[in-house]
Amino acid sequence: MFSQLLSGTRRGARLARLLAVTELRTWNVPPDVTERAEQIVAELAANAVLHGRVPVPGRGFRLRLLLGGMPRALHIEVTDARGDRLPALPEGTTDGEGSRGLLLVNGLADRWGVVPFPPGGKTVWAAISLAPGSLTGLSG
Repeated sequence: MFSQLLSGTRRGARLARLLAVTELRTWNVPPDVTERAEQIVAELAANAVLHGRVPVPGRGFRLRLLLGGMPRALHIEVTDARGDRLPALPEGTTDGEGSRGLLLVNGLADRWGVVPFPPGGKTVWAAISLAPGSLTGLSG
C-alpha cells in the first residue's frame, strides 16, 4: 500500500501522478497497467483539486494505491473533503471543457465508483485488474 496526503493545488495533482508512477514501477507493475493508472490518477487528482477543495488552508487530498484482492487488482483511491460534490458520468454530449475526465476514467478502469469519507468527504476509487503472475518479483 502507498498513501500520501497532497496539497489541493495543480502542483499537488501533478505530484500525485509522478508519485503513483514511481511507486508502481517499484512494485514491478506491468507498463500497460502503469500507463492506465497514471492517466486515472491524473484525472482523479485534477478533479480533487478542481471540485474537491474546501476553502480551509491545509486541506488537500489523499492518494492511496493498493495491490491485492481476488481477483488481483490495482486499486487507486483519491479522497477529498467535499462529500457534497459527487462525481457522475455526464449525460448527452461532452462538447464542453469539463466532463471528459470521468469518461476517461470509465474507459481506462475496469471498475470505479465513489464512497462517502466521514465526516464530510468522499473517496473516488478505480480498479485495474491484473493478469495472474503479472507482478514478477513482488511478494505478498
